[in-house]
Amino acid sequence: METKLGKYRNEKKSGFMPKSRATVRDQFSTEHKWFIFLLYIVVGILFNQGLITTASQEADNKYKYNTTLAVLFTEVIKLFASILLFWRENALSSLWTQTVTHKKLMWLYFVPSLLYCLYNNLSFINLSAYDPTTYFLLLQLRVVITGVVFQVLFKKQLSCVQWISLIVLTLGCMLKEVNFESLSDEVRKKEALNKETGIHLSVHLLLIIVQVLCSCFAGVYNEFLLKKSGADVDIYVQNVFMYFDSIICNLLVLLYEADYDSVFSDEAIQAIFQYKALLVMVNNAAIGIVTSFFLRFLNSILKTFASALELVFIAILSWLIFDIPVRINTALSILVVITAVYLYAQNPVQSPAPALTKTSSTESLVSSNKRANQKINV
Repeated sequence: METKLGKYRNEKKSGFMPKSRATVRDQFSTEHKWFIFLLYIVVGILFNQGLITTASQEADNKYKYNTTLAVLFTEVIKLFASILLFWRENALSSLWTQTVTHKKLMWLYFVPSLLYCLYNNLSFINLSAYDPTTYFLLLQLRVVITGVVFQVLFKKQLSCVQWISLIVLTLGCMLKEVNFESLSDEVRKKEALNKETGIHLSVHLLLIIVQVLCSCFAGVYNEFLLKKSGADVDIYVQNVFMYFDSIICNLLVLLYEADYDSVFSDEAIQAIFQYKALLVMVNNAAIGIVTSFFLRFLNSILKTFASALELVFIAILSWLIFDIPVRINTALSILVVITAVYLYAQNPVQSPAPALTKTSSTESLVSSNKRANQKINV
């Protein structure tokens, strides 16, 4: 008995065994959490932003449509979708009442809105420089930064195992840089539609780093607003705040470009309503709405791992659709990422529980979530 107790104390002291060990079952304590998690992955795989955006490019890797305008219209779609979802179960007039009541929260949402504005616009630029697999592997560098920001905002110390899983995930991304084989000039010309498939110090790499930082801070801060500052506010109302602020931010970007004649010309408007551009906008809108539910009921660290799981399927689909080969470094990188996900699953981060929302059509959903959290210390 004393030996077991001593072993427990040593494990606890080392950080490998917290006082109340979290499990994957605890992480998904209710059915709707599993549904949101799986929906996020399915949307990410079947309607992958990188693949669809790459498919919308011309032969020279450029876009026929204005990408800033595409981001703006995406936010408009998300705004109307959130209003309709709110209206389905609530009086539309109450939306204005809640907006006035929680106007401070709407101002706070300008922070993640601006960061997401930069992130979304940079995604078009970076996807014109990198193939989808390399692009998403580079984005996985955000996990360590997300861990640090998560600890600061939620004042929740990550365990040793959780940090090891984050570091292993980062190393998996870095493996993409290692060239294990020499490529002939003929193969290089065929590879990746003349795009970068490795990591080299360049302007595009710096832009990726900026995009990673925007993703980390925006994701964790958005989760903080959903669960802390706006814990008693309907999730659809918070989405309305987010997307309204994002529209303003993107309008400012258009004003900065100051090329109104080309942006709003007949040719530009026709291009933005072509099926490829429409597919990109609707797809990004769907991803954005699903992400808000993910951050509300799960957490931003689990989101980074869910995104990492998509890498396997992205690599396969990139090979099938764009004839981008899956080379040794990419395969090893994916293998290490999967290992990191397995390590994380041994002791996942438990989500700070959102408070009961009384003004929403999701009241029963949030109530069941809260009851589950009372049984399990999520």
